[in-house]
Amino acid sequence: MGRTEDQDFTAFVAARGASLLRIAYALTGDRHAAEDLVQSALAKAYARWGLIRGAAEPYVHRVLYHEQVSRWRWSGRRPEVMYASVPDRPVTGPDEHTALRMMLRDALRQLPPRQRAVLVLRYLEDLSVEQTAQILGCRTGTVASQASRALERLRKLVPDFAELTDQSEALR
Repeated sequence: MGRTEDQDFTAFVAARGASLLRIAYALTGDRHAAEDLVQSALAKAYARWGLIRGAAEPYVHRVLYHEQVSRWRWSGRRPEVMYASVPDRPVTGPDEHTALRMMLRDALRQLPPRQRAVLVLRYLEDLSVEQTAQILGCRTGTVASQASRALERLRKLVPDFAELTDQSEALR
């Protein structure tokens, strides 16, 4: 790889690294696993950087999703560690939705990996059902049913989330 391509890749990582880490964290539910996932995706992207030609972000996103799906398929499910209580952490400032976000984050961790991936792709990445199905290598009906089940489970785990989603559906 040439010097300009190296600089281009470095600029991409500097600009989009935090966003990629957020997506990976949403997929994995674990900061360390997310960092590993991003590192693996960026290593693969770096190897093909000269061929990507301007479509770097969609390419890296696709590599992230495929890497995570491969981890689910080949390494089996690793049990998630559950804690009886949330560890004490300093809060940077008051926020009326902090408790809800924390409950929602914990509830997302309780979802099966495929359901979590469907929610990330559909609602965080704002992809269509067809695009989500293509990325995950499944049918559109599977995406729709997984999304429905995941949202139903979230509504049960976080009652305040159910109220918010009911309000947003009423506004449509």
